[in-house]
Order: sequence, then C-alpha cells, then structure tokens
Amino acid sequence: MPELPEVETVMRAMAGRLLGQVITRAELRRADLRRPVPPNLAAALTGARVSGFRRRAKYILVRLAGGQSVLWHLGMSGRILLMPPGANAPEPAHCHLLLVTEAGFRLGFIDPRRFGLVDLVATVAEDAHPLLAGLGPEPLEEGFTPARLAASLAGRQSPIKSVLLDQRVVAGLGNIYVAEALFRARLHPARLAGDISRPGAARLVAAIRETLTEAIAAGGSSLRDYVQPDGELGYFQHAWRVYGRAGAPCPDCPGAPRCAGVARLVQAGRSSFYCPRRQR
Repeated sequence: MPELPEVETVMRAMAGRLLGQVITRAELRRADLRRPVPPNLAAALTGARVSGFRRRAKYILVRLAGGQSVLWHLGMSGRILLMPPGANAPEPAHCHLLLVTEAGFRLGFIDPRRFGLVDLVATVAEDAHPLLAGLGPEPLEEGFTPARLAASLAGRQSPIKSVLLDQRVVAGLGNIYVAEALFRARLHPARLAGDISRPGAARLVAAIRETLTEAIAAGGSSLRDYVQPDGELGYFQHAWRVYGRAGAPCPDCPGAPRCAGVARLVQAGRSSFYCPRRQR
C-alpha cells in the first residue's frame, strides 16, 4: 500500500494539473469500491472548481469551491493517471472514475483490485470523517514532537515497530519507512516501545522526518503497483538502507566478521529489516 511519501507525491502531481481548474465532466463507472461510492459524486464534481488539496495520513483530500472535499484513498493497487490535453493513449482498464477539466486534462482513478475508496465530506468537517477522526499527528508537522511521541510510547509493552504502524500514534507511516527510520534512530524493531528513553524518542522523531523528507524528494518508492501519476517510478527504493536487504552488508557497519549484515524477522506477519549490530 502506498505510504505517506507516495501519497504526497500523487497529491502534488494532482495539484499541479488540477488546482484552479473547473471539472467539466465526471464519469463514475462503479457504484462501489472498498465501500459504496456516494451516488451524488459525479453531480458534485461536475462544474466544480478545484480550490485546494490536502493530505492527511495516507488520504488525499481534493477541496472544491462549493465547500465539499473529495476524500481519496488509493488502497493496495489504486493509482491516479493524469493525461494531458490531446493525449491519444488508450484509456487503461479498471478506470472507475474519470474527470475532465476545462483545460482538457483527464484524471483517471485506476484500481484493479478495488481496495481504494472515494467519498464526499464537507470541507469544514474533514477531520471529523470516520476515517480521519482517530488519526495521530502528521510526522512532518510541528505537532509531532519528541515529547508527544514519548508520551504515546510510555507504558506500551508492544514492539516499537508495531506501535509506529498504529495510525493513532503517528499518521501515514507504513512498513518501509518505519524500517528505515528505526535504522537511522538505532532502535531495534522488537524493542518495547515503553522502554525507549526521551533521547531515543527525539532520535526517532528526527529519523522519521529525515526519512520521509528524502523519500518525498525522490518521488516515493516503487513497490508493486505504485507509480507516480505521470507514469514515472519513484526512486527512494535505491536509497533503502535496510528494507528488503536481508543478508546484504549494513551500509553503516564495517562488515564481517564484526557485522553479519542486514537481518530479517517477522512481526505480526510482516517482515522487519534491521542491523543487529547497530540497532539495540
């Protein structure tokens, strides 16, 4: 599933093409994806001007001048395809929602497995939407501080990796970027969250911010179905230090025999990658 950097990349690409544009045509081709699509979605979009964009965790909010927002989640295989005016390329399969703007841009929501979703919400009530109401702080915003993270970790007897994947603790993180951030913060993924000191929480906040910032600059990571809206692949996967690199040399260690390289363990059915020498 796309994580925060991939969703941020998609949102920025959408904003670059759609901000200020009037949607002249909206075609809804399915009544349901992961959940039912609002039956008035096409009517709400047709003739509306796009006034703004916002990302909340792994969700994209497209704000309309009339006071409504379109809530978008890409799911496991969903992607946004942006087609410039005059493009003659055939429309891909599994296009469940098509938007056309006054300038001739076309936006298609492609989702073969239909795990994504689209919903409507009043812009002033975005944060009260059931999918957003319980989310934790945004890791790249000022509210995500070492003190706040330390308070969230206090007394927790779950592994730090599992706690960071809890969207109520911090919003938008997934398996890839938690692994990379824990490596930078020198914290073992199986370490109990409640045992992490205040300095450790400070290192972790800095590592999360650094990892996400670099990933966004690289356009995210290409994993399975993820590509940017213009069809380009993300490139942060070339900067992964531990994720998916089991058995490879740790980039920050002197090598054998002092370090056996990146190790893998399974936590709650998901792979965790770490350096046994560096991460404690």
